[in-house]
Amino acid sequence: MTALFALATSLLWGLADFGGGLLSRRAPALTVVVVSQSIAAVVLGAVVVATGGWSEAGPRLWFAVAAGLVGPVALLSFYKALALGPMGVVSPLATLSVAVPVSVGLFLGERPGLVQVAGTAVAVAGVVLAGGPQLRSAPVQRQALLLTLVAALGFGTVFVLITEASTTATGLFLALFVQRVTNVAAGGTALWCAVRRGTPALPGGGLPWTSLPAYGFVGLADVAANGTYAVAAQHGPVVVAAVLASLYPVVTALAARGFLRERLRGLQAAGAGLALLGTLLLAAG
Repeated sequence: MTALFALATSLLWGLADFGGGLLSRRAPALTVVVVSQSIAAVVLGAVVVATGGWSEAGPRLWFAVAAGLVGPVALLSFYKALALGPMGVVSPLATLSVAVPVSVGLFLGERPGLVQVAGTAVAVAGVVLAGGPQLRSAPVQRQALLLTLVAALGFGTVFVLITEASTTATGLFLALFVQRVTNVAAGGTALWCAVRRGTPALPGGGLPWTSLPAYGFVGLADVAANGTYAVAAQHGPVVVAAVLASLYPVVTALAARGFLRERLRGLQAAGAGLALLGTLLLAAG
């Protein structure tokens, strides 16, 4: 179950990051965060009402609030980095987020076996290669690299916090809803401040209604990924869940290949193969 849900997390995050990166090239990154998370919050609110999730309210929700405060910073940094730098550089660097939950898992006493250690090393190497080693062929702004590292730290912190925010399925829906409401409140405040300083909140032609499904997909895919990761981490070793969930750059690279017709280099294809091999080793361990 851990491997299945963690791999689902990679798929969802990979597609959400691809969509968020594209939208951030057409609209301000902060607007992308607020709009996508607002749509997700509305849907989650309906789910909470339908499942009676309010009965799960308790002190653990403060972890969801904390995740909601950290999340917009991470998402904003990541979307800005995707807009500034090549996806093939930014996305693999964001996998450094795996260091946070893995460190927490080791601190709490988890000791992965030899096969899992090997799988971790192979998977991480595969992710970096599959993302596209473009450092020599494409300029990467220092700002993009710094934003990516900030995003990685934020994502890793959200991993840890959202895992602690609930212990049941209905409680998880409530925790994700609280997280998203906090996301929107924090992001909306930042957007208001940016507008007060003269930064436009919308692109030149406004925000077309036809783009709302794309915003909704990004927000809901991100929510679903948080949920599947929480399930994976609660039902198995955090180290395994975190590493498998960090394979999302492979999905982003494949999405770029399929939708943008970006060519996969030989090294990228080899990296995807290594990531798959690392996944199999982790699952076997």
